[in-house]
Amino acid sequence: MKKFVNDPKQFVPQMLKGIALANPDTITYVPEYNLIMRADAPNHNKVSIVQGSGSGHEPAHVMVVGPGMLDAACPGDVFAAPPSDYVYQTAKIVASDKGVLLLVNNYTGDRMAFEMAQEMAEADGIKVTTLFINDDVAVQDSTWTVGRRGVAGNFFVIKAVGAKAEQGASLEEVKAIGEKVNSVTRTMGIALTACTPPAKGSPLFELGEDEIEVGVGIHGEPGRRRAKLVSADEIVDELLGAVVPDLPYSSGDRVALMINGLGGTPISELYLLYGIAAEKLAAIGITVAKSYVGEYCTSLEMAGASLTLVKLDDEIEALLDAPASVVNRIF
Repeated sequence: MKKFVNDPKQFVPQMLKGIALANPDTITYVPEYNLIMRADAPNHNKVSIVQGSGSGHEPAHVMVVGPGMLDAACPGDVFAAPPSDYVYQTAKIVASDKGVLLLVNNYTGDRMAFEMAQEMAEADGIKVTTLFINDDVAVQDSTWTVGRRGVAGNFFVIKAVGAKAEQGASLEEVKAIGEKVNSVTRTMGIALTACTPPAKGSPLFELGEDEIEVGVGIHGEPGRRRAKLVSADEIVDELLGAVVPDLPYSSGDRVALMINGLGGTPISELYLLYGIAAEKLAAIGITVAKSYVGEYCTSLEMAGASLTLVKLDDEIEALLDAPASVVNRIF
């Protein structure tokens, strides 16, 4: 294993400390709970938005804390759900008079942690509710999942609920727009290589030089099948062939198209995939109205990409266009 790391057990705390030190005016770090939060939270004029999951998916979620996005994120260790007490304490610290919305990528450990945290917060009189995100079309259900997984499409839910909260909407209204966006968002990914968690020290799985994992999960979970490496055109056909019919997306639809890198894919290759996908969608009458290319939800240094479509309407598009500011700015 070649990584910039000291003690693997301190990998996440040291990363979070670095985020806070790089953003001293806007971010507060609470090490007792792995908590990254807006320095001005809570704002009692808006619903507080919280998400947490395993680490290793950065910039999700600790690097999308800021105005118009998350109010706080409380990650667990790499690819591990946060302890329920961390989520509970985070909800208490950022609780506003308008309530707290907990966003959860749909994995067994995350669901358990957040559901228990919600019960504890409610017992304290905190107004709180939970929204599960499940955009991954690769699997419907399996021994690895509790239904469809939450992957890169979570970005669009975060953006929409964050914008709605900034408008002063009620907790019920903020959750409703999140459910709406989740319902029209679909994702599938393909891995070219595995990744190596610092605490494990070896790859999560093995792929041959000429193999890809179709429908891989962001923790290295198996997808639909293992296949031989094919051309970029054929890979995009595979992804669109799974995503487009699932909603389904149809001729005349306006969509947001995201090509998300899984951590180890050059941006040049992501734009290559985007160009192919945009042209193929145009050929079947689907208009790409908003484009997203880059790393939004990664899997450490895994080489690969996922493709996400979001069916747009005026409400969703306006929320995606609303102002936002996060920590991972490049200039």
